[in-house]
Amino acid sequence: MRSTRYSFLLSLLPFATTSAIHRAAPANAVQEQQYPLITPSPSSWDPTKTQKYRRGIISDIGNDIGGVLSELGSDIPSYVASGVPNFFQDFPTGDKVKSSLGINDDQVAALPTQVLNIPPYGNWTDQGWNVRFHGNVYKQPDIAQSKLDDLANIFLIDTSVDKLQPDSAAQARNLTAEIFVLQQDDLSVTINLEPGSSAGSSGQEGGGGGTTPSGGNQQVKLPYNTTVEGDFDSFVQIKGEGLEDGNSTSNVQRLSVHAEGTDTGNATAYLVPTDGLTIISDIDDILRITKIYQPKEGLLNSFARPFVQWKNMPDIYANWSRSIPGVHFHYLTTTPEQITRNYMDFIYKTYPGGSFDTRPLNFSDVDATLSIRKFLLQKIFLTYPKRKFVLVADTSNSDVMKDYPEMATDFPGQVQCILLRNTTATDDGDKFPYDTKGFKDLNQQSYMFFNVPDDLTNLNIAAGQCVNSTVHQDVTFGYQGLPFGVNLGKGKSTAATTPMLTTWAALGMLGVMVYGLGL
Repeated sequence: MRSTRYSFLLSLLPFATTSAIHRAAPANAVQEQQYPLITPSPSSWDPTKTQKYRRGIISDIGNDIGGVLSELGSDIPSYVASGVPNFFQDFPTGDKVKSSLGINDDQVAALPTQVLNIPPYGNWTDQGWNVRFHGNVYKQPDIAQSKLDDLANIFLIDTSVDKLQPDSAAQARNLTAEIFVLQQDDLSVTINLEPGSSAGSSGQEGGGGGTTPSGGNQQVKLPYNTTVEGDFDSFVQIKGEGLEDGNSTSNVQRLSVHAEGTDTGNATAYLVPTDGLTIISDIDDILRITKIYQPKEGLLNSFARPFVQWKNMPDIYANWSRSIPGVHFHYLTTTPEQITRNYMDFIYKTYPGGSFDTRPLNFSDVDATLSIRKFLLQKIFLTYPKRKFVLVADTSNSDVMKDYPEMATDFPGQVQCILLRNTTATDDGDKFPYDTKGFKDLNQQSYMFFNVPDDLTNLNIAAGQCVNSTVHQDVTFGYQGLPFGVNLGKGKSTAATTPMLTTWAALGMLGVMVYGLGL
């Protein structure tokens, strides 16, 4: 039975790596208008657009892992390459939720409407401040605890809700309830704004990541109704009364965001100046301990355990918040938006305040999951063409390993540093390789693979110092982190030896991987 269950889970895991998304056409290109349209950002590119139906941005997903797997001559589980666990895929929506819960339209109509506001960012244009409001409108059914337990057990391996400690069981139920919601389409969204006094935890007054303006009070009606998945995503021009102009200040300004008609849609918006430094950070396995590369642990750490910071990483971020004038933090996770409340709560209690990006419901299948990071990265880079960016993540995500170096190539001069935790080197539970070929043509002083947060302590990232000379770098520009010290690629290695990949080593590596999965 256990073998069958693992086979089923593994069969659903993606066997693909990320592919690049075509950049937007120049501003003078003629394009067919799509609905709804996102307000332009101050750049020479057309802004990205939110469509009424599924975004058609996915073309072919590359299968770069095929080369290394064919060399190994083995059927290694597919998420060796993907870095996207199955429990983040295929959440039910709409009629599937109603069917799972056995509820009818009349029962749905009686439920209160709720709003998830994702903390937005704003940019300065010739017309003033634009804010990208995005989130989801939904209804949350009342689910009996016994039914909720049955649904929660779907996401747990080798355990069940009744075997968890009370706090863990409550978290599993709450998270499952957030998954089984009913998205509301074609609804108007109205936002109330006021000065934001605090958000985040950096040890600074207000929590870091921004300052409180003297004004900004206003009400904004979004220009488009929600999509069929309940999503809204629009840049909207706001009134600048009591706000500093973005081209004459270095301060990031905070505004509190409240959705009209509900007490659930609260967030903080960050008005980010034209110039300055933005730190774009992944969350899983870089800011918190997740262990995505170990399915059982990843599930428990996401569904049934309190979020735990990774070592002293909050100290690093707090130092950046205090020491870099006007720094903007942007937290980007490809976790589905339904279950990101825990992420936002954790970040604001542990790290400096900042804007967020998550995976909208429009990006719900495996192909979309593997392309959403690049899509969101492009959106923020195009929004701030004069800002510099520091990109922070870990090596367990193949989309990071491809997208981060591509951003440095696609947006010359904007990527200040790429800082990646080497999970393979620092966690013996990560048995899977990572691909460094995308870094081959980058300046080697612009990126670093590090082991512990202290490796970042004395870096002057604001001045472009990205490398700690005491941290050993061994980048071969191929697949690395294979068992037995095996590395593929032809890059220069500073290691004493790099073993050749033999048939016996490949077989041994496969055995270690299978053992590590507990199969």
